[in-house]
Amino acid sequence: MLAACSIQQMAINSLGGVLAEGNAVFESDNDPAFIAEALPFSLKLIDALLNEQPDNQDLLLAAASGYVFYSYAYLDIVAEELSLDDIDAARELRARARNLFLRAHDYASRALQASYPGIRSALLEDPESAVQTVTGRTSRDVEMLYWNAVSLSLAISSSRNDPPLLARMAEVEAQLDRALELDESWSEGALHELAVSAAELTNIDTATVAGHYKRALDLSGGKRASVYISYAKSTAVPQQDRNGFVDLLEQALAVDVERYPAMRLVNAVAQDRAIWLLDNIDELFLE
Repeated sequence: MLAACSIQQMAINSLGGVLAEGNAVFESDNDPAFIAEALPFSLKLIDALLNEQPDNQDLLLAAASGYVFYSYAYLDIVAEELSLDDIDAARELRARARNLFLRAHDYASRALQASYPGIRSALLEDPESAVQTVTGRTSRDVEMLYWNAVSLSLAISSSRNDPPLLARMAEVEAQLDRALELDESWSEGALHELAVSAAELTNIDTATVAGHYKRALDLSGGKRASVYISYAKSTAVPQQDRNGFVDLLEQALAVDVERYPAMRLVNAVAQDRAIWLLDNIDELFLE
């Protein structure tokens, strides 16, 4: 029996390692529709493995990132598009997205909790003090802060009529600020892009948003199409700068998807969204 348990544990560890690294396989694909069909199976398999190894940080972060991408690309964006024609269907999809963003956040916060016991409850009480306990002694600390912040930010964005959830934006800001302090260049400017996209939910001034945008562009080398879209949505739309909006989306569409294999999928999804936004620009800008 002991031998059987040991073999089972070895198998879980081996499969878990493969799945934890499997996001790179999805990210290099250039067919978003194909990934939409394949990703749920992979995520449910990770869920099953986490039942056996609930504190496995590799699996927890793989689950968090996978659920964030799936919910954003295949539920949240689709809900935005449906909102012009079918409000009820859009509301239903947005509720599903919110649920899965919160699931992703649960996984990300469990990963952080495994390294910093007690931080989950501390973040609810005093986010700014809680994040100071994250020392950055490992490169994973910034990754955990990022997935916590982005999953909660997206959950809030998908349910802006929920005051208790909106109040948790302080957690997002505290974790993002701490991650930027520890390694502002992490993942080629992903932290700065998050600061840009979250600007719609914060009181950040336009000059600061512009600084984050420029830094995100510098660190990514202009190879991430979503940076342009995030900036267009957070600044050009509120300012009703139609020409600036079009220019930014055209820059997003100019990114060569095949030139950056590791970003094929996220760039393909971003460019599909850019096309839809341009096709429906009259819904965003007054004459």
